[in-house]
Amino acid sequence: MVEATKTNEVEVRKNSLTFDDQVIKKITGIAANEVDGILALEGGFISGLTDKFKAKGDITKGINVEVGEKQVAIDLVATVEYGKSIPAIFEETVVKIEAAIAKMTGLKVVEVNLNVSDVKTKREFESEMKAEVVEAPGRVN
Repeated sequence: MVEATKTNEVEVRKNSLTFDDQVIKKITGIAANEVDGILALEGGFISGLTDKFKAKGDITKGINVEVGEKQVAIDLVATVEYGKSIPAIFEETVVKIEAAIAKMTGLKVVEVNLNVSDVKTKREFESEMKAEVVEAPGRVN
């Protein structure tokens, strides 16, 4: 039997787990998609549309992140549904994003900033999105 004796030697092992910004953006976009009242993040299709329309949009548009080794800060730009409580939408968004990021990455969300860029009725938003899909060249309905 070989006995390992290391009196003054310390074995140092440095492991690392990092996340690309795009991963954090995607987790954030999916979490925001679960919030009733968020119609879209800037440039992306979110709730209130059929799965066909959702598949066409980039769920990471309207999201900017700063990712550190243990923390992340998130900025979102969104269109919200008219008649809904925007502070309640914001609070639910923060809770869902923090939970999803913590569960999937172990990172702590230290800041979430939501800039509401527009307010629309759900019907108005859906009508505009359907018109864009029909008018967009190269898209198949």
